[in-house]
Amino acid sequence: MKIRSLFIAVLFLTMCVKMAAQDKPANLASGADPFSASLLGPDDQLTIRVADVDEISDKPVRISTTGFITLPLAGRIHVAGMTVEQLEQEIAERLDPYVNEPTVSVTRMEIRSQPVSVIGAVTSPGVHQLQGQKTLVEMLSMAGGLKEDSGYNVRITRRLAWGQIPLPNATDDPTGKFSVAEIPLPDLTDGKNPALNIPIMPNDVISVAKAEMVYVIGDVGKSGAIVLGGRQQVTVLQAVSIAGGAAKTAKTKQTKILRLDPASARRTEIPIDLAALLAGKVDDVTMQADDILYVPSGSNRNLTTRALESALQIGTGVAILSVRP
Repeated sequence: MKIRSLFIAVLFLTMCVKMAAQDKPANLASGADPFSASLLGPDDQLTIRVADVDEISDKPVRISTTGFITLPLAGRIHVAGMTVEQLEQEIAERLDPYVNEPTVSVTRMEIRSQPVSVIGAVTSPGVHQLQGQKTLVEMLSMAGGLKEDSGYNVRITRRLAWGQIPLPNATDDPTGKFSVAEIPLPDLTDGKNPALNIPIMPNDVISVAKAEMVYVIGDVGKSGAIVLGGRQQVTVLQAVSIAGGAAKTAKTKQTKILRLDPASARRTEIPIDLAALLAGKVDDVTMQADDILYVPSGSNRNLTTRALESALQIGTGVAILSVRP
């Protein structure tokens, strides 16, 4: 009786281990390289050919959301996490009792099991499929690269089933299901720290936030937006310089900052004597995110705040004057 009980216990433990392995992400359950281009996963489409077995050959097979396929004679097979070569061997072993030396060929026709979402201030946001090993820079490139108004950080969200993101600042989210980390984009794109160019895993979410900006409009060389970056600040004189300077016809003494009040959603006017600033008679003024610096001219000195905002949006197209001040 003791031997029989021990056998039952071992059998039960073995079944539990197999079930747990199936619940893991496909790449981890198999122990295979998670970046292998030939890894199979849910929703991938296969074409399987077996010599002299017409019931199987050349018929499209879609892997189920739980990672299984079902074939005549071979039965139901959990293929998620296998390589193409492993699946060929598994099918051959299952067909061996029915077919003399079965020759099996598996072709992966469509990959849909390794989605990565790239969202935010990139040229082509959307869902992209990992096909082989891809790094963060490669995924951003697949999304068309960064837009001019991109911020200074990229945020990575990863399912903890794949392990924590391999960065010192990675933290777990409150649900305990995801690892989250932020990466400074200048250090990543300039190659200052190659360790930031981390490998991307299936189901990662890559988010590039839009940068905070200040705007310059009116009688200047070129109206538009200036991207604020991280801890960097932009002063009135810097903003005017980036915008090509004030025109000779500008009413520099009547310059103003239009600052948004979060409480009322309205803009307040802050008078700026640009002439005195240019002459070095007063201290420069630091601008805040979303400020509009208006340099009037003789022809439009009476424009209202609402008209200024409309002019900024319609007249300039919110051109980016300087991506990195």
